[in-house]
Amino acid sequence: MRQTLQEIAQLVAGRVVGDLQTPIIGAAILRDAQPGDLTLADHANKAAELARSQASAAIVPTGFPPTDIPCIVVDDVHAAFAKVVLHFRLRRPARPAAISPHAMIAPTAEIGPGVSIHPGAFLEDDVEIGAGAVIHSGARILAGCRIGENVTIFPGAVLYEDTQVGPRCIIHANVSLGAYGFGYKTTAGRHVLGAQLGYVVIEADVEIGAGTTIDRGSYGPTVIGEGTKIDNQVMIGHNCRIGRHNLLCSQVGIAGSTTTGDYVIIAGQVGVRDHVHIGERASLGAKAGIKDDVPPGAFYFGVPATPDRQQMKLQAAFAKLPEVRRQVKELQRQIEELKAARENDAKAA
Repeated sequence: MRQTLQEIAQLVAGRVVGDLQTPIIGAAILRDAQPGDLTLADHANKAAELARSQASAAIVPTGFPPTDIPCIVVDDVHAAFAKVVLHFRLRRPARPAAISPHAMIAPTAEIGPGVSIHPGAFLEDDVEIGAGAVIHSGARILAGCRIGENVTIFPGAVLYEDTQVGPRCIIHANVSLGAYGFGYKTTAGRHVLGAQLGYVVIEADVEIGAGTTIDRGSYGPTVIGEGTKIDNQVMIGHNCRIGRHNLLCSQVGIAGSTTTGDYVIIAGQVGVRDHVHIGERASLGAKAGIKDDVPPGAFYFGVPATPDRQQMKLQAAFAKLPEVRRQVKELQRQIEELKAARENDAKAA
């Protein structure tokens, strides 16, 4: 497909600066763009990189610095570029809603209208599937689960008994919801598994990344709040209550009975101990080790994690340790020299 920059500008409701007739045959990010491609530069600090790019044109935000290559100026760069990418690389059409005869569905399962269940999916007794949901091959939904409207569950996901998933959620491949919590009591020299009588509740509009595990509560629910987005390979322990609209990045580990407020951001590989609370709109930096409650709105990082200003002071002090060590060794040498001189003076007297 070959189009002019002017035609693409009309597609995204943008304004062209430069040659309207610039031919465009594809779309690619700055790193990968070749002649004929339209790229995007979403911030003024990308101007130098754009100048080095082989792209024929770019989508840029209002106020972007002048550049030698033609540009389409828009208010929302990423929304516009997504339209262009879809224009040149159309998504595969969705399958028409159908229930495969090769899916294994218990007679007591209730399936809403417009549901698509792919071959090899497995639904046990008393499962409820809301209208418009899509259950991919290899997904296993155990007894008593309730799935809301327009939920998508990708291959290999496992929902243990009585898991509840709200409307419009996305459950990616190999997610585990409702596995037993890691809680043991040592009795007579043996580790005895604690009660596993709870379940998992996923509220509306949650997305859960591939390979993530969320354990069931001991007696009640482990809860993931509305609108929260969870990256791949995250682990959330039993009895946790994650607030609304949280962002949990890859490889976060949250121990049991921890709670978070709304709009919390937890960066990659953060570890959170059990029974702590992360306050509303707090942010935790990558690899932070959280051992105490975090106040609302705070930014903590480091191991153990502390408020950002305190941690920056600690890091600055840590960076000075080699020089401090050298100074201490020099002082020790000088002390030894003074002691030796004093001993020699005493002998001479």
